[in-house]
Amino acid sequence: MSKHVNLDCRGLACPGPVLRTMEALDKDAPESLDIQVDDQAARENVSRLLSGKGYVVAVQETDGGMTLRATRGNKGGTADGVRADEPWDGDACAAAVSQALGKPAEQERIVAFLTAEAIGRGSDELGGKLMLNFLATLPELGKGLWRIVLVNGAVKLAAEGHPALEKLQALAEAGVGVLVCGTCLGFFELTEKKRVGETTNMLDVVTSLHLASKVIQI
Repeated sequence: MSKHVNLDCRGLACPGPVLRTMEALDKDAPESLDIQVDDQAARENVSRLLSGKGYVVAVQETDGGMTLRATRGNKGGTADGVRADEPWDGDACAAAVSQALGKPAEQERIVAFLTAEAIGRGSDELGGKLMLNFLATLPELGKGLWRIVLVNGAVKLAAEGHPALEKLQALAEAGVGVLVCGTCLGFFELTEKKRVGETTNMLDVVTSLHLASKVIQI
């Protein structure tokens, strides 16, 4: 008899929904799951995790939020527009947590960890210009630049209309991973205005910092 799992992840702060889903997958290896979530970041993160694990995901709107209906398939995918052409980084993160944490990196992995949309204190106008210059200079790090992680006010850099957006898009097109905190996007009401990067959660942020060979914090 095929195994079905129901999870109620409403009200759980990031990365709670992802962790509960990972636990259910590891424990029960279900053929199908119904997962209730109540925010956009949880929907995207859990959907990408499931897609990377070989499930097809559809989303049904409910009074209390959303229900993610996942069914095991030959290939992961979604029926509601969540990108699944690349495995969600949380899948790589889960593998790294279980297999690679503590092992030396095979190559340089530099993470730029940005916590604000401006650099320094004294003048926000000057700080904004410094941030633009910082992003424009990051390509000088070469192939070692692995990821840019945006949390708190830095998520504004990835939003529509921000002067830094074009520079972040150029970095993403060059192969640099751009991770944007989903909880932070929701706090600033920018979830629908994000125009670059992957909406992510704290589990992936922490793992990125752990696996980095160097961290540049702004």
